[in-house]
Amino acid sequence: MTTAGANAQSAESLKLLEPSVGDFVTLMKPRVMTLVILTAVAGMLVAPGPIHPVIGLIAIIAISFGAGASGALNMWYDADIDENMARTAARPIPRGRVTPNEALQFGGVLSVISVLTLGVLVNWVAGALLAFTIFFYLVIYTMWLKRRTPQNIVIGGAAGAFPPMIGWAAVTGSVSVESILLFLIIFMWTPPHFWALALLRLRDYERVGVPMLPVVAGPHETRKQIILYSLILVPLAVLPSVLGFAGIAYGVASVVLGAIFLWLAFDVWRITEGREADKACKRLFWFSILYLYALFAILVVEGAANRILA
Repeated sequence: MTTAGANAQSAESLKLLEPSVGDFVTLMKPRVMTLVILTAVAGMLVAPGPIHPVIGLIAIIAISFGAGASGALNMWYDADIDENMARTAARPIPRGRVTPNEALQFGGVLSVISVLTLGVLVNWVAGALLAFTIFFYLVIYTMWLKRRTPQNIVIGGAAGAFPPMIGWAAVTGSVSVESILLFLIIFMWTPPHFWALALLRLRDYERVGVPMLPVVAGPHETRKQIILYSLILVPLAVLPSVLGFAGIAYGVASVVLGAIFLWLAFDVWRITEGREADKACKRLFWFSILYLYALFAILVVEGAANRILA
């Protein structure tokens, strides 16, 4: 091959590795971001007091960017793990589409923009909560807990539970018992949701040295913990209706969906071997996503209806 041909091939190779807009969107973990947006909107709509639609939109955009910043910073720090796990090997950094430095810069800029936007244009209570959420996800969970303790998901799950509290604070400028309850629902949901996945990805976590509960304590203990957390989660999720800031539709849905959640968690505990065990874990994992989306979607609908009719 001639020098010119080699140079052309090298240039074409570099071109193929140039990051696209889609790569940076992927860094922001858009599927996680949709749940963040939903739960934050729910917190805003069930909070007492008015909020101008423009200010509300600004708050949601800022919270979304903050979630995206957390995702990008997580992928920056965990690039060495991601390239060795089947579930994450296709992410932009392991594929060579985005360099770790680009991900760090992107996440850092998004963090600053999102926090300043929320603080300056909405209120600083919401801005401070968003800043703490980003810090918690990057430093407390990703850098500290994830590689050191099987409680990584339990404690680290707080990062994903803050959005409804931030949404509530965007309207009220404060934190209340109601917003803490919404936080606790997501906080208690996170362990059974992720441990169901961890049971399926046990070998991956073993290979990269992440001490997820199934790796450290074994599948049997993990199944027991899934049941225990589910037994706390389901009645906890009914309380918004009991306390009066969620309606009848939410109350009925939380009971019905909670009963299904407990049944599937029981299946995970009961079925311990073979393909049926994997199927039980998959059923719980996917239903847990539907469960949380459904509960907070109903809160959004009820909250919007109450504001329209008020």
